[in-house]
Amino acid sequence: MTKQSFRERLASGAPILADGAMGTMLHHESQARADACFDAMNVEDPEMVLAIHKAYVAAGADLIATNSFGANSFKLANAGRAGNVELYNRRGVELARLAIAESERDDVYIAGSVGPLGVGIYPYGRLSQEEAKTAFAVQLFALVSAGVDAIQFETFSEHKELLLAISVLRELDADLPIIAQATFYHENLSYAGYPPARVANDLYRSGADVIGVNCGSGPAGIAEVLRQMRYAAPDAVFSAMPNAGFPEVVGGRILYPATAEYFADCATTFVNIGATVIGGCCGTRPEHIAAMRRALDQPSSEFVDLHIGETDLHHEDHAPDHPTELSERLTAGQFTVTVEMAPPRSYHTDQLLSVARRLRSAGADLINVADTPAARMKMSAWAVAHLLQSQLGIETVLHFPTRGRNMLRVQGDLLASHALGLRNLFVVMGDPTRIGDFPDASDVNDVAPSRLIDVIKQGMNKGVDMAGHSIGKPSSFTVGCALNMGAEDIEREARALRNKLKAGADFALGQATFDPERISRFHERYEELTGADFELPVLMAVMPLHSLRQARFLNNEVPGITIPDSIIERIGDAGADARREGVLIAQELLEEMAGLIQGAYIIPGGDYDMAAEVVAWLKRGEAK
Repeated sequence: MTKQSFRERLASGAPILADGAMGTMLHHESQARADACFDAMNVEDPEMVLAIHKAYVAAGADLIATNSFGANSFKLANAGRAGNVELYNRRGVELARLAIAESERDDVYIAGSVGPLGVGIYPYGRLSQEEAKTAFAVQLFALVSAGVDAIQFETFSEHKELLLAISVLRELDADLPIIAQATFYHENLSYAGYPPARVANDLYRSGADVIGVNCGSGPAGIAEVLRQMRYAAPDAVFSAMPNAGFPEVVGGRILYPATAEYFADCATTFVNIGATVIGGCCGTRPEHIAAMRRALDQPSSEFVDLHIGETDLHHEDHAPDHPTELSERLTAGQFTVTVEMAPPRSYHTDQLLSVARRLRSAGADLINVADTPAARMKMSAWAVAHLLQSQLGIETVLHFPTRGRNMLRVQGDLLASHALGLRNLFVVMGDPTRIGDFPDASDVNDVAPSRLIDVIKQGMNKGVDMAGHSIGKPSSFTVGCALNMGAEDIEREARALRNKLKAGADFALGQATFDPERISRFHERYEELTGADFELPVLMAVMPLHSLRQARFLNNEVPGITIPDSIIERIGDAGADARREGVLIAQELLEEMAGLIQGAYIIPGGDYDMAAEVVAWLKRGEAK
């Protein structure tokens, strides 16, 4: 029977047991210094290397790594063995193959072991990118030519060097499976300060067949890193190869405390967390691998908790939250009516709750809660939205301006919003503080709306923040963006919308328009520019006009709003009945926009009675 390729073996999903430490074994068996050039033993003491490989195969390993971890031009030159890269790597593969043959097993794979160069790469060191690529290319070419089944990059504490090494293998045009393993240290950060989630995302995007973690710490630390990596890249195939605990120096020799029995428990833990390839690193010996083999062959239903952190990857703990009402309505194509409410300039909320009750009774599906509208000091929008949802049971859309928040504040506020159950967001730039009642207030803007939508939809909704750190559990925000279909520069507006759609926007709140033909023109021009149908659900802003003064103000001083002369004349001619006429105009506009929008976003302009009339009229129309 022909042996499966390593990729086929991976695709089966069955756990693959790798070997344990080579350097530790050579250090103990040869009595050599811990910093000796162990790669040279492929030539200088091949019988010892062969015996170690055979011991791991006998212990039950499915995958053994060549003794070539440090066999690159820089490390060998530093050890006084320059010029031996091809020799040591080729001989390393031959010894691994011989060990398998003498063990009479036909189901063991050989991974060519490649470690970091041992010299800093610019800008963190003196080595140029090209010099580093050349060094990796020489070693990788030797391993590939010798016929390994896979390449195992391991113990890379700088993951950008690991990404560089992967790119070099790709350039060699060698279609070999890649196992890419990073190493983390204090506080589970890489040498350059990157967290596991960021590293996992980058490695997964590199196209490596297996991504994971090795060395750096014992099983408990490795398990925590593995959990975080799985949060960030849940579709990846993972590996985990821990040290046998933290080393101690006894009598000049390096000893590791973790027992073989402990590693048997770890095998089950890693598989339950989600690792496919498991094995050992520094300090592990054939007895550790044999214990893991027994655990894999006789699986227990018991999950052994290694007491690490608060995150957990049990499926039920990470099932997504139920969809919001808004999300369900958008998906179903239902016409949705929402009304904007401004928080009070006080901590008293009785009137706010009373108005919201009336709007709900009129038929509003949701309430939009503005955040510091017109840059005026108001109660926190989160508090208002939370009160409406918790006390009235009406779902809200929380306006989330990027202006006035730095990157730390933005992300902290998002976490707070989700914790309060506020999962519908309208991401917008926000009004500049200079127009408000505190013109000297900070107007910082670290992130544009389209970028923030990307952070939420592609980051937090997948379990990570802007830096790639795990947030413990993916959020489940539904996110809206701003859209001005009446913009004079349609091409610019269309480009901005494409960026927001690419970031993941679920819907748009449209800038109020008093000329429905502009919506049709926007649709036509957008489709001409993009070659795609306009399919984004839009809740169109409608502003019931209550006076001639308001109409003139909006037309002359609010960017993006143009009111036709005919409508201004109607409001002026109505005199004392301007409010009634304003409601009629709003109703007529909504009738003309039917079929072009998926909802109405009523902006009361301070008159919630008018808003309630428009809402009730819309709902009566739905009932017919």
